[in-house]
Amino acid sequence: MENKTAEKAVITGDMLISNIIAQYPDAVYLLMNCGMGCVSCPASQMESLTEACMVHGLDGVEVARYLNVELGLIDA
Repeated sequence: MENKTAEKAVITGDMLISNIIAQYPDAVYLLMNCGMGCVSCPASQMESLTEACMVHGLDGVEVARYLNVELGLIDA
């Protein structure tokens, strides 16, 4: 029997904030916890995670890793 469970994509810096939130709704709270209080702003929806991190003075690689660990996509 074939496994029909789709494997979730690991979050990367080039992913758009809107796509991250669409696939992982809990990411909203995690991003806000990082200091990105404007993740629901229409402008932020078209930014990549890296671009949004730069605006907030955050390291995109660290934020991507934090999201992946907290969402259970990778091991800590």
